[in-house]
Amino acid sequence: MEEPGFHVLLTEPGDRKTEAIRAIRAITGLSLRDSKLLVESAPIAVTEPDWLEAAQDAAGVLEAAGAHARVLCDWCDRIITREAGPLDPTPCTGPWPPAACRASCPPAAD
Repeated sequence: MEEPGFHVLLTEPGDRKTEAIRAIRAITGLSLRDSKLLVESAPIAVTEPDWLEAAQDAAGVLEAAGAHARVLCDWCDRIITREAGPLDPTPCTGPWPPAACRASCPPAAD
């Protein structure tokens, strides 16, 4: 069974906009100009679909820089919590069984 991808959504840059721009550059490898445009375009997807762990790490980098970020499942567009346990208890609307959706049952944090 194919795994879903997860992307990071920058919801707002926060009070430390310069640090958010640096975080975007570190995550994406974009230029300073493109990173600034991305931050100013919030809310916007920052990453392409990736593994859950990579998306959570990227969201952590943004949050450490003072930005507000969410990890979204590409199957059902639901928010994934950074803690163990689902954030959204509604069933997955993706094409695969709900038991396989990481938004419904993400792995326990190590």
